[in-house]
Formats: sequence, C-alpha cells, structure tokens
Amino acid sequence: MINKLRYSSIVVAFAFSAFLVPFVPAQADQKPSPTPEATPPRAKDGKKLLTAMDLLSVKGVGSPRVSPDGSRVVYTLSETKTEKDKEWKATTHVWVVPAAGGAARQFTRGDNSCTSPEWTPDGKMIAFLTDREKAGERQVWMMHADGGEAWAVTSQKGGVSGFRISPDGKSLLFTATDQPTKEEEDRKRLKDDTILIDQDLKMTHLWHFDIEKKEAKRLTEGPFTISDPQWSPDGTQASFTARPTPKADDGGLAEAWILNIATKEKRKVEDTPGSSDSVRWSPDGNWLAYIGARTMGDGVATTFLYVISAAGGTPREVSTNFDNNVGQPFWSRDGRSIYFSSNVFQTVEAFSINIESGAFTQLSRGGGTLGIADVSRDGQTIIGTSSTADRPNELFAANVNFNNLRGITDHNAWLREYALGDTEIVRWKSKDGMEIEGVLTKPVGYTSGRVPFLINPHGGPTAASLNNFNGLVQVLAANGFAVLQPNFRGSTGRGLAFAQANKNTWGKGDYEDCMTGVDHLIARGLADPDKLGALGWSYGGYMTFWMLTQTDRFKAVSPGAGLTNIYSMYSQNDIQRYLRWFYDDKSPWDATELYWDRSPMKYIKNVKTPTMIMHGQNDTRVPIAQAQEFYMALKEMKVPVEFVVYPRAGHGITEPRHSVDRVRRYVRFFAKYLDTPVLTEPAVK
Repeated sequence: MINKLRYSSIVVAFAFSAFLVPFVPAQADQKPSPTPEATPPRAKDGKKLLTAMDLLSVKGVGSPRVSPDGSRVVYTLSETKTEKDKEWKATTHVWVVPAAGGAARQFTRGDNSCTSPEWTPDGKMIAFLTDREKAGERQVWMMHADGGEAWAVTSQKGGVSGFRISPDGKSLLFTATDQPTKEEEDRKRLKDDTILIDQDLKMTHLWHFDIEKKEAKRLTEGPFTISDPQWSPDGTQASFTARPTPKADDGGLAEAWILNIATKEKRKVEDTPGSSDSVRWSPDGNWLAYIGARTMGDGVATTFLYVISAAGGTPREVSTNFDNNVGQPFWSRDGRSIYFSSNVFQTVEAFSINIESGAFTQLSRGGGTLGIADVSRDGQTIIGTSSTADRPNELFAANVNFNNLRGITDHNAWLREYALGDTEIVRWKSKDGMEIEGVLTKPVGYTSGRVPFLINPHGGPTAASLNNFNGLVQVLAANGFAVLQPNFRGSTGRGLAFAQANKNTWGKGDYEDCMTGVDHLIARGLADPDKLGALGWSYGGYMTFWMLTQTDRFKAVSPGAGLTNIYSMYSQNDIQRYLRWFYDDKSPWDATELYWDRSPMKYIKNVKTPTMIMHGQNDTRVPIAQAQEFYMALKEMKVPVEFVVYPRAGHGITEPRHSVDRVRRYVRFFAKYLDTPVLTEPAVK
C-alpha cells in the first residue's frame, strides 16, 4: 500500500543505465564524512562495503527543468547533515548544470530547503519555493539566473503549494490551502477544537498573482481541491486537476478542468465516466493531452493517453494499444508526438507515441529506471532523471530519438569506491505455471555456492520492484545476503490483466509466486535452504505477516507497516475505495468471510518463527493497531518477537536517524537468526 492511487500512479525514483551511455562528468562530488569509520569495512577486492551510515551520504537529484535557450538545466539536490549532538536533517537546494554536462553550481544555501525550481520565460530568473521567512510556509522566491541573492515574491498566508510562471513572465498561477478563519484560530487557541471527521477539511484553490503589483486574486471557489495548474501558451487560460477532497481516498477521483483567467469561468475538459489528470497544452495551444482511466475512482486500472481539442469536444484515446500505464505527457515541438515514461517489467523506460496513428516507440533501453522531466523549447532535447542498480538518480539529457543519451551530473561518484552486489533479472514458474520475474541482488563478491537468502516482496500491491539503486538491499548484500525482490501477480509493468490478477486472492497466488521464487533459487544452488529470511514494507509487510502464518521455512521474518486484520484495517486506513476493490468490491460487513480469510490474524496460532515488527507511530495508510494486534498475540504465545516503533513516522521512514536504525536492525536481526556475521554495522553498545 505504498500508493493508494490506481495501478496507473507509479511512484518511482526514475533513473537510467550508466553502463549503456557515454558518461559526461558534471561535478564528481566527494562523499561527506560526518562520522567517519576508523577502519571502514572492505570487500575482498579492497573496495569499501556499504554501511547504513553511508546511505545518508547518497544525494537525491530531482526536479530538472531546462532553460528556455536549452543551454542549462536547473534542478534540486538533497543532502543529509549528520552533525554530532544535533538533529540530523535533510535539506534540498537549487543547482544549475550545463545541458551538455560540465561543472554543476549550487545556487541556494542554508538550513531551509528550496524546491520546485522554474525558469522565467526569458531565462533571466529562476523561481523556487522555500520557507526561509516562516517555518512551514513556503513562498515563491526568485533569483537572477547568473546567481546572487534571492528575494521573496509572494506572501500568501499559510504558504504556497505549487506555482507556474505565465508565458509573459509577469504573473504566477499558484495553489494555496484555505486557512483557518479567525473564529477557528480563536477556538484552537482555547483548545475548543473538536474535529468533525470528513467535514472539517481544508481545500486547496487556485490563485493569480501579479508579480509587479504583488497582488493576489483567488480564481476558484467551491467544494473541491486543486493541483497541477498549467498555463495555456497564450496566457489567457489555465488547466488544473480537481478532486472532491484532499483525502487520500479521493485520489482516484481526478477531473481535468480549464479556467478563463479573466472571467474565472471554468469547464471540464471532458465529460466521460473515467478520471482525467496531468493536462498538458500543445505548443500551439489548440490541443490538450492528458492521462486518465476508463473508470472513475475504484481499484486497479490502466492510465491511457487522451487528446482533445482545447475548444472542447470528444476526447480520443491515443494509447489504446499500449497495455501499461502512460506517465505524464510531454508534447513534441511539432505537436505530432507525445513523450512519456512507463514501467515495463523491472524497468522504467521512455516512449513516444504518434498522435494520429497511436503507434508507440520505445526510446530507451537502459534496463534501469528513466523518467522524462522536461523537453527543451526547441523540441530537440529531453532531460530527466535516471538510475541503475549500482547508481542512484542522476540527470540525463538526450535528443528526441535517445541515440545520444548522456549523463550530465555525477553527484554520487563516491559510490564507485564501494563494492556493490551484482543484480540479475530472474524468472521462474509459479505453482499454477504462470511465469514470474524478479530482481535478484547477490552478495558482494559472490561467485558460487549457497548463501543466506532473503525474500523482499514490494508494496502497493500495485507497484513493482525495479532494477535501480536500492540502498537497503545493497547494505544487506554487503553483509553476505542474497535478496530476491519478486514481481508477483498484482505488480505493474506487465499489463492490466497481470496487475489485476490478485483481486480477491491476497495471500494465495502472490504468496505462491514468492515461495516458488525461493524454491527456484534453492534449486539453482544459490539460496541456502537452512538460512532463509523475509522482510517487506506496506503490502510487502502484509506478505511477510502472511508468510509467518503459512510456513515455518524461514528462520526470521520482519514485516514493516503491514496489514494483519483486513476487516479492521478497512475502517482504520485512509483508502477504503482502493482496498474494497480487491475484496469483491464489497465492504467487510458485506464480505466478512473473504476479509477474515485473507487476514494473517486468522492464522496467528501457526506462527513459531522469530519476528521483528516495524511500524511508524503516525501511519494513516496502515495504522499501527495492525501491528499491535499481531505483536500482542506473538508475545502471549511466547514466540520470539520485537516491536520497533518510530515516533512521528508515517507510512514511510524519513527521519535520518530512524533510517539508519532501521537498516542496522535488519542487518543484525537476520545475521542473528541466519547465523551470519555482521560486516558493516558497529556492535550494539
């Protein structure tokens, strides 16, 4: 359950294949050494072994935008500071690099993050969001594109959620969340602040801001929430996405709208039964491209590419013959094609599609993950982010045919000093004969023989394990573990039928897909049948809870943020529509036996395996009560169990100290029960 939204909404750190591309060095950053090891652990070849602390030195590269003249790319770089006796904190700043590659330059600094950079249309300024003036309230700031001090542009109460600069550079569209009234603020101050569930919601609406006059005018009102505003090329209209509420459960109820800036009149882009999102204007302003599903709201569905006249009419489904999800559309300069990224098996690759014929072409074949982020104004250059199994996200640039794909940043060059586990795409037959694939990461320096083995099912369940850089898996590989990340039925990247193949059958076919993967690698002579373990997060947490109740083959299992009682989970979590689809489109009180039969708690008395449960204290996607139920049962049954709770954490673990703790606990837990030495982490004091 990493992602509530439909199977189409793939949340991926897009990346690319360095070994297939001539690399153009940008800035070969050195790895920070906030708390250096006296004697770093090393592999047999003398290279360093990756540790949990090392993962905090991985720099996050993202949000690239190409300058109007195509010569430079602005982007963000996230780094984690780990000062002794201080809170460890990740900050994001704005950088600029030549589009041809070369020395990258940092443009913003300080303790406050700067995000969402955009060029002004003349290329003379860079705008971004930061909360420098008031913590938690991001405003639009600007600075000269050749450097210098930045200044605040907006002063919206409560801050700005997102923004776009007008084609003439004189104004902004921005979104902002409605703020409490004075009466509400007074009540909160007096702690007279009772919450009425599903009714006390604050919507996000669209505003117009005149940069010179510093005047903000609200453009939308009503019981809906807005995101993703986009200017029309002539600056007279704006498109945006509206949903009924900001609740996660309404995430799949997206509708695309167009608004006249001067009159505030708005209309739906299309009037069909499906959802619509990510509207993008053609360069001449005559057409709109958007992605959407054929149905609205519920369950697992493919996102297709649609095109419609900007004046209105009937949309045309362009990607009918493309069975995977279409990502955000990017128009070619001549308006005849659209570029997008899509998950294909264990990769994310770039595609183009012809608007008239619907014929699509796969542009990249890097074997990792690659996400298109922008197209130059002249239509000649595509930029984005990319990763491979041995390389975190960096920026790439390519021509439109992708025959000169090149890296233009190198912020994680320090990783080349480390020995990493090799990855391989493995295939096997499941119990019913269905072919399943997965990503196998071998222990560092592996040549042959049986080794301690971990299976790591992904979340979602409509997500996919990808062949990109995975820090946790690489630390486990550094400690001698082989790790299999199976793309069991229900995963993305293999078409709609495969993505829907676990409806009504959680813990059946997908469980058999995982266990036959274990059998395959035992038969191959790699996995030691006496040293098997399992770990997973979210739906992967559900799968590992389920494994605990169905088999005693594993020596140790660690579920994280997992579901244990699907009946109670339905009412506790924030995505009922999505969950209901998997259970015969019924609520638990209308399908009690089905919900309970698929719940690990039903089979709790089967559990004998040592267990380490992890959970975020403030998780709303899978509330902590799910973990508490399972923990209490194992505790009373005298099964060896640890329950690790991360304060303030939601469905993911984001605080740096928590992240290090989680990785170290995995290493030590599996080393203990799989009788394997800890190679990279310090001994517990």
